[in-house]
Amino acid sequence: MAPSIRLSPAARSLFDEPLALAVQGLAPRQPVTLRTSLRDETGQLFQACARYRAEDDGQLDLARCPALPGGSFSGLEPMGLLWALQPQKPYWYMMKRDVQSPFLLQLEVFDGHGDPPGQLLAQAQHERGFMSDGVRRVPVREGRIRATLFLPPGEEPFPGVIDIHGLGGGLLEHRASLLANHGFATLALAYYQYEDLPQEPTELRLEYFEEAVNYMLQHPQVKGPGVGLLGYSKGADLSLAMAAFLNNITAAVSLNGPAAITVYPLHYKDKIIPVLPMYEELATVTDSNILDYSDIFLDPFQAPGNQSLIPLEKAEAQLLFIVGQDDRFVKSEYHATEVCKRLQAQGKDNFQILSYPGTGHCIDPPYFPLYPIGHHPIYHKRAVLGGKIGVYSRAQVHAWSQIQAFFHKYLNG
Repeated sequence: MAPSIRLSPAARSLFDEPLALAVQGLAPRQPVTLRTSLRDETGQLFQACARYRAEDDGQLDLARCPALPGGSFSGLEPMGLLWALQPQKPYWYMMKRDVQSPFLLQLEVFDGHGDPPGQLLAQAQHERGFMSDGVRRVPVREGRIRATLFLPPGEEPFPGVIDIHGLGGGLLEHRASLLANHGFATLALAYYQYEDLPQEPTELRLEYFEEAVNYMLQHPQVKGPGVGLLGYSKGADLSLAMAAFLNNITAAVSLNGPAAITVYPLHYKDKIIPVLPMYEELATVTDSNILDYSDIFLDPFQAPGNQSLIPLEKAEAQLLFIVGQDDRFVKSEYHATEVCKRLQAQGKDNFQILSYPGTGHCIDPPYFPLYPIGHHPIYHKRAVLGGKIGVYSRAQVHAWSQIQAFFHKYLNG
């Protein structure tokens, strides 16, 4: 029997779903190298490879067989060939703009453990999609709101979540589209550098985000009486401010965000929250000549009279802080710990922290590649984000399941 690749699901899966991978028809104990390849929307190539040895019956099941040393990873890692994908162009982030089309994953099996690899024995293709059958993508241009709403299949009202990304502008839909597959009406919300929104804002107004909350609560397919918020980085401090100042916020998740307002002053009615001061001269240079900006922010908890802290004691929502212990952009673990100490001292218990070792600033849904060094959105220089491959992948999977469980618990009443 000629070697062949067996996948489950066979032809298509969602990007955040596990993919079972096996090879059959090999010689007993045959050494082989498996390689995965994927090109993103810009054409940039991501690859991973691993060395294996077939079992005595010529079967190779990645759920049972550990990878041998010498590839992108070793040990028993059934999803290693997906989470270990790395860009061939250094410091490249895997971007997904068009969530209506899948990524195409190429799988190849080569004879032996050579470099370059030996004879090609088998190959297969697999689609990794972002929207399951029946999920609807609805562009939103209501009043000032510029967003995309993803609705799960069916007509009943669903728990509603607003997804707010970090700095960089534009409208990113990959997280919102994946969340909709799990039963949430999810609004991916842009707030600058998109269509007619401000290109280079000097301030942000909370009324804009309040309008998004009201849009969701007036939608016939969004279950009230409140909505959830999922904010990453700058989007996390905006989400926490929404929880502190706005009504009808039931649950808010902060993904590696500060507990203070950063970069743009935040206005709401007659109140202005100034930004947390930052000092570029406090950046350090790593051995590989990359900048580390983790110490550039003023410590808002040690600065008497600092006005940039978000008054989270006002928040009635349940709060979930997800932090990477190796976050080198924001001291997110410190911020979350200190703010929860303050809430506890005031007799509040509406908070929890999930803290992940070996995890940097960028926490994407499962199986997105590690992005440890990136482009600083303010200083426009190469900067350390942090994170270590492998442990980061486990954090992605766990955090994603916990976000869903948190929203199901508090938004389904």
